[in-house]
Amino acid sequence: MFAKAGQFVYTARFTVLAVMVGLLLAAGAYGLGLGDRLSQSGWDDPGSESVAAARIVNENFGRDNRGDIVVLFTAPEGSTVDDPAFAAEAEELLAGVRERNPDEVHFVESYWTSGFSVMATRDRQHAIASVGLLGANDTEVLANYQAIEPQLLDTSLDVELAGLQPVANALSKGMEDDIKRMELIALPAVAVLLFLIFRGVVAAALPVITGVLTVAGAWGVTRLLTSVVEVNVFAQSVISLIGLGLAIDYGLFVVSRYREELAEGYDVRDAVRRTVATAGRTVVFSATIIAISLGGLLVFPQGFLKSVAYGAIAAVTIAALLAVTLLPAMLSILGRRIDALGFARMRPTLPAGEMQHTFWGRVANWSIKRPMRVAIPVVVGLLLLIIPINNIAFGGLSEKYLPPANETRQAQQQFDEQFPEFRTKPVQVVITGDLSATGQVLRQANAVEGFTGPFTLEQRNSNAVMLSAGLVDEAESATSIEQLRAMDVPDGTEVLVGGGPAIERDSIDAMVETFPYMAVMVIVFTTLLMFLAFGSLTMPIKAVAMTGMSLGSTLGILTWIFVEGHGAGLLDFTPGPLMAAVVVLIIAIIYGLSTDYEVFLVSRMGEARARGASPTEAIRMGTAQTGHIITAAALILIVVTGAFSLSEIAMMKYIAFGMIAALIIDATVIRMLLVPAVMAMLGDECWWAPEWMKRIQRRIGLQEHELADELGHDDAEPVGDSATAGPVPDRVG
Repeated sequence: MFAKAGQFVYTARFTVLAVMVGLLLAAGAYGLGLGDRLSQSGWDDPGSESVAAARIVNENFGRDNRGDIVVLFTAPEGSTVDDPAFAAEAEELLAGVRERNPDEVHFVESYWTSGFSVMATRDRQHAIASVGLLGANDTEVLANYQAIEPQLLDTSLDVELAGLQPVANALSKGMEDDIKRMELIALPAVAVLLFLIFRGVVAAALPVITGVLTVAGAWGVTRLLTSVVEVNVFAQSVISLIGLGLAIDYGLFVVSRYREELAEGYDVRDAVRRTVATAGRTVVFSATIIAISLGGLLVFPQGFLKSVAYGAIAAVTIAALLAVTLLPAMLSILGRRIDALGFARMRPTLPAGEMQHTFWGRVANWSIKRPMRVAIPVVVGLLLLIIPINNIAFGGLSEKYLPPANETRQAQQQFDEQFPEFRTKPVQVVITGDLSATGQVLRQANAVEGFTGPFTLEQRNSNAVMLSAGLVDEAESATSIEQLRAMDVPDGTEVLVGGGPAIERDSIDAMVETFPYMAVMVIVFTTLLMFLAFGSLTMPIKAVAMTGMSLGSTLGILTWIFVEGHGAGLLDFTPGPLMAAVVVLIIAIIYGLSTDYEVFLVSRMGEARARGASPTEAIRMGTAQTGHIITAAALILIVVTGAFSLSEIAMMKYIAFGMIAALIIDATVIRMLLVPAVMAMLGDECWWAPEWMKRIQRRIGLQEHELADELGHDDAEPVGDSATAGPVPDRVG
């Protein structure tokens, strides 16, 4: 099938090029408006108790928006916030914002207008105002904040903005800056890297072109999805990362195989056909596995993970599609001009048979000859990297993901310190049913420790009562929330615990409880697909075990850095719990990439075995033929994700460092050292499966199909082709 597809692309190369480029440019133009349609929602578990509590509060009292914006006023040295001139200017500022923005502002309550002395510090150096915003959802509320933010800061007074929306805005802008940084830094760096790998401008440009078009197409698809489902703003960064990285990786695999086929002596037409039949088939297969890995995110209840999965799967699908359509079409048009504008002729691509004498061939041979001496130290080293995972901790989104010097974070911390009895994310106890038990519930709630003060009755009507109190430390919220939920409630009275901290805790618990289902689903499906492709049950089991070690090592490194705080000063972040949703995302991405590299490695081993090579020879040849490509592909992804390591947002940093650590471990230590050593120890058992399973596999027909040597002998000279240009270079070099 793939050989026929390659033949079709070659024959209709100009049509394929025009159609694919036209579609993707149109999708990219449509996707330019994606940022305006993304949501700030999706972090919670819709079926949790805390979300049910929030629903009751919204229905009875409206959204609790007291923590949307906290305006922190500081009086000049030697004066107080009670000074008439200062108070008058502050009141004028707040009144003006309220009057000019009736569609954005719900209420303004300040120290000067409320008469609440607790809204000023005892020394009267600081005072606060609460600005509640309108909006049907988190996205609208944030947009309303962005509309009035300049007005709140347009004053000669010393004003700082804290609260939920300033923090959300700072995080959102940080992610937008990350995408721009990637475009400015990663793309040029990848282009230079590809030039060094391919030793030519033309060959290096092709993967970059497919990468840019993949991101453009994925943005267009994702914008279309926003008409049906909410897509979190975080998805745009992930789409750019996955789309650009994988498209360039796939381009690297396809272009490298094409040049290899030319080096074997095939003309352009046959080289394109054979490339699509081999590398193209493997790309589609590996993309399917990555899509399944990302599809595991769909089992989680959080909209954030679902929306990231939708966008990332779209990016992977487009990347694979371009690798077997647009890229071969461009190769068909370029022919042997693929090596133009470079110095590839000085060091031409070697035929497959000669690659075992390269550096990676020697590395594989060294591992095969001493498998125990390689495997034991590598496994011990990986297990040592896993040890810090014992200290892993999960938390929710907060201002602590911003750098310590960030103005919004400093304002939030100053507010928390100077007004300890207030919290922008209080815990809420919602009572429904028989409200006569409110006093009993209130007494029990006030007996629970961990709060900044007693629970107070905030809202009440004939249907519900809402009590609230702030937590001293949100990172230690689990115990307090559990005790509240364990209160003895009379029959006929229903008590739900909600509020920001409870929503975050319920979301974390839901992810921890759902993760085993995701793991089982992804492992079962990827194992099944790898078996159907390679006819071996040992191979996918080995792949899962090694991927598990890679993941464990990566999480251990992330814990050591971001939870335990090693290097916090250098990397400019505050140690603390990892965001559970992002950790789940990292696991899905790394599992997919790890299996992706395994597929490319084992595919070449399978080709060697189909040609009659012994298990040892197949291991050596497969590693030699893919080692440089897998390492280069990993290096490209490291460069792409490295741009995110410069982010101001801590969770973007641990996406970057997690990916970098996993890629280094997986593409070098595991694939090039551990895999050859373990496979050498297993020998023929690498390809074992029960006979009844092999019969099923042969019947379904997903196994590798070896292409015959169509030249007939090793020294065959290439035949002419209308798409070639210039003399045919020596095929061995």
